[in-house]
Amino acid sequence: MVISSIDLKDGHVVQLKNGKDLVLQRDDADNLINDFNFYGEVAVIDLDAAMGHVDAKGNTVNTTLLKSLLRKGNVRTGGGVRTVKRARELISLGAEKVIIGSSAWKKDPQPGESVLNTEFLDELVKCIGKQRIIISVDAINGKIAVKGWTETIDVSLIEGAKQAEQYCSELLFTCVEKEGCMQGTNIEMAKELRDAVKCRVVVAGGVSSEDEIEALEKMHCDVQLGMALYTNKVSLKNSFLRCLDWEKVSGMVPVIAQSQNGEVLMMGYANKEAFEKTIDTKKLTFWSRTRNVLWTKGETSGHFLEVLKLRVDCDRDTVLATVIPHGGVCHTGSFTCFGAEPDERSSMERLYGTIAERFANPKPGSYTATLDAKRVREKVEEEAEEICEAEGKDEVIWEAADLLYFVSVLMYKEGVNWQDVYNELDRRHKEK
Repeated sequence: MVISSIDLKDGHVVQLKNGKDLVLQRDDADNLINDFNFYGEVAVIDLDAAMGHVDAKGNTVNTTLLKSLLRKGNVRTGGGVRTVKRARELISLGAEKVIIGSSAWKKDPQPGESVLNTEFLDELVKCIGKQRIIISVDAINGKIAVKGWTETIDVSLIEGAKQAEQYCSELLFTCVEKEGCMQGTNIEMAKELRDAVKCRVVVAGGVSSEDEIEALEKMHCDVQLGMALYTNKVSLKNSFLRCLDWEKVSGMVPVIAQSQNGEVLMMGYANKEAFEKTIDTKKLTFWSRTRNVLWTKGETSGHFLEVLKLRVDCDRDTVLATVIPHGGVCHTGSFTCFGAEPDERSSMERLYGTIAERFANPKPGSYTATLDAKRVREKVEEEAEEICEAEGKDEVIWEAADLLYFVSVLMYKEGVNWQDVYNELDRRHKEK
């Protein structure tokens, strides 16, 4: 599959040729990550950090923008990650994985010793776990490249990759001399790397066609793509479709619809035409095997499924669609095809949505709509005291429900949602 890349330099989104010559510059990072995340993972790279252009605190001109992007999708990040502390910080801020470049390698390994900075990598694995680590095996003329691709060490790509694999879940291979040139990558070198290691391999640098992406996919290599996307030489939609294993599923891919809260709503089948309509309209569309026609969920009832993102499983034969349901999902009227409840299960998000609706469209007699900033704070204090005085399970449940309601109202009035709170809890958990 394609991992779309957002490279940051001097506070802008850029694309460079051979890692140094500016080819294009943009300032729409938020729009880009929204578009890219629909199809899959996104890589956000701080090029200034990679070049060592950091202040005393380790920040660059891109730091604020980088932090703002880390929780806007399934993001991996890299560029100048030189300490365990920095790697842990990026994970706590929302990055799913960190990409380690020059810091993974020794400057001048002696004959017979590891080419890796094992002391650093051992500590990193202990701190954030092997599954969160990607090691760059960037190469210039077959030799490992370091220091922002300005130098090489006397270690071959394959030798370095075999040693690096034990410390990471993925290897990111960039053929530097092909980077940004739009003339294709080194397929032979990518195949040699793929055959030499067992972990996930992501290929970058020069990939410039959908044929090339499909060829790499058949070799079980993913692709990190930049220049070809920004110059519209490659379509993310077409690349997504070409990476699915159509032969394995006989032209019909199972599609699981899931709510933002993780509840499974329904399952259907989609051919290429159905996927194309889903992507174009952002409404989940299937192929009816009984009627032998294309159908968009809700085209009769109006209860359509708004698609937020698509994710392919590891075997490329099943797709998970994260959706916002507009009305009941099942033809029986139930919220999900896997249960009889007519409504969505209670959750903090559902409560928050109801509160937002009450303020946006107040109904006569609505208590929620009467709560101003002063009164809701008084109620939070009151309910907090009552839950502290509650005795027994039933009383605690009752008072907890009251407190969570008023806390949710206060959050809404301050422009804070529950995902913001979950993100902060996640950050604290990952900092430990």
